[in-house]
Amino acid sequence: MERALFLLLLLLSSQLADSNAEEAFDVRKHLSTVTRYGFGKPANNYFSPSNVPDGCIPIHLNLVARHGTRSPTKKRIRELDNLEARLKVLTRDAEEQMLSLQKVPSWLRGWKSPWKGKMKGGELISKGEIELYDLGIRIRENFPDVFNEEYHPDVYAIRATQVPRASASAVAFGMGLLSGKGSLGPGRHRAFAVTSESRASDILLRFYDTCENYKDFRKRQEPAVDKLKEPILDEITSALVSRYGLNFTRQDTSSLWFLCKQQASLLDITDEACSLFSPSEVSLLEWADDLEVFILKGYGNSLNYQMGVPLLEEVLQSMEQAIKAQEENLAHGSYEKARLRFAHAETVVPFTCLLGLFHDGSGFQQIQREQPLELPPKPPQERNWKGSIVAPFGGNNMLVLYSCPANSSSKYLVQVLHNEVPIPMPGCDGSDICPFKVFKERIVAPHLKTDYHTVCRVKLTKAKQNPSIISRLAMLFRRLLLGNDDKWSRKDDL
Repeated sequence: MERALFLLLLLLSSQLADSNAEEAFDVRKHLSTVTRYGFGKPANNYFSPSNVPDGCIPIHLNLVARHGTRSPTKKRIRELDNLEARLKVLTRDAEEQMLSLQKVPSWLRGWKSPWKGKMKGGELISKGEIELYDLGIRIRENFPDVFNEEYHPDVYAIRATQVPRASASAVAFGMGLLSGKGSLGPGRHRAFAVTSESRASDILLRFYDTCENYKDFRKRQEPAVDKLKEPILDEITSALVSRYGLNFTRQDTSSLWFLCKQQASLLDITDEACSLFSPSEVSLLEWADDLEVFILKGYGNSLNYQMGVPLLEEVLQSMEQAIKAQEENLAHGSYEKARLRFAHAETVVPFTCLLGLFHDGSGFQQIQREQPLELPPKPPQERNWKGSIVAPFGGNNMLVLYSCPANSSSKYLVQVLHNEVPIPMPGCDGSDICPFKVFKERIVAPHLKTDYHTVCRVKLTKAKQNPSIISRLAMLFRRLLLGNDDKWSRKDDL
C-alpha cells in the first residue's frame, strides 16, 4: 500500500513538473530574429559583469542597433493571404471527406489574415516605436556623463539607413534620448538631425547591399540553406497531420510557423498558430531559423562579417578621436560624445561576429583566421547562437569608452554591452571590460587586414577552388539528423 502511494505521488509530481515546464515556456522568447526586444536579453547565467573601476567615467558611446518591431513585408503579406485561402481548402476538403473536425482548433476555421488588403508592409509599428523611445531614455539615464551636454549633431551624431523603418527607429530613439530637453509640446521635445548615406554607397550600415560578392554568395547558397531546413519541416508536418487530421504540406507548416511568429511578436497572440506546435517543435523551428541567420549572415562564412570591417574601423576611429579630445583637454561641446546608428539585422549580426560574441566553444581563433564555424548544436543541446538574442527587433551593441585616473593600470577602458547587458568578450579573456589597447590589438586589428573593396568587388578565386562552405555544412547537418534526407523553406525577417 505504501509503495503504491509512493508511486502515485511520484507520478503526480512528474506530471506537475511537466505541466510547470509547459507553462514556463513562452514562445515569444523563441522567435529567432522576429523576437521583440523585451524578450531578447542575454541570460548571462554563468557570467558576472565586471565592476567599472573607481574613478573611471564614460566619455564616449558607440551604438549599433537594429530597427524596432515592424510589420510583415509585402511579400510576406501575400504569403499570409495564401495561407488564409489554403486553410479554407484544408477544412473544406476534410468536411467533404466526412472527416471529423473535432481535433481542428476553432480559430483555424474561417481564419482571416489581419494584414489582408494592405498594399505596403515592413513599416515600424507602435511597439517598435516604444522599444526605441524607451531605449533612448534608458541610455541617457544609464550614462549621464556622456549625455550631459546640450544637443548638437556633431556631439551626438544619429545615423540611419535610408530604409524608413530604420530612420523611424532613429527618430523614436532620439525623441526618448532628448525628451524634456527642448521646447516643443507638453513633452518638451526638440528637433534633431538624422543623417543617412545613399543605399548605393552605404558601406557602413548597408555593406551587404553594396558587396557584390556577398550578394552572389547569398543568391547561390539560399537554395542550399532551404534544403538544410527541410528535414525539420517534414518531421513537424507529419506530426501536425497526425495531430489535427488535416492534410498539411511542408509549405503549410512553414507558413503557419511564420504566422505564429507574427502573431506572437506583433499582436501578443500565442494561442492560435503558435499553439499548433509543441514547445519542442518550436525549439526545432527556432533552431532552423537560427541556422539560416548563422550561415547567411553570421559565422557560417567569413565574408558575412568581413564586409562589415569598415563599420568596425569607424567605431575604433571614433574612440581614438574621443581619446585625442580627452588628451588635448578640448572644450566641452567641441567634440563628439556619442555615435548612434540604426540599421538592420544584416548590420547587427556581422558586427556582433566581428566582436567575437555568441559562438560556441573555442571559435574566437577561427574567427580571427576568418574560418567558418560549426553549426550551432541541435536542441535539446544548449547553444549560444540564438537569433532571439543576437538580433531581435531593436537588438543592439553598445561600446562604451571610459577614461580612468592617470594612476590606473589602463587609462582607457572599453565595455561592450549587447541589448544593454554586459557581455563577455573572448578577445578580452572573457571579460566585458577591456583595456582600450587590448581591445584594439586583439579584437579590431586582426580584421583590419581585410579591405572591403577587395573582398566585395573582386571575384574571389578561393570560392571557386574550395568546396562550397554550405556543402560542408550540409554534410554536417545530415549527420546531426542521423541520415535523414534533405528538404526545407525560407524566411526573410530583417
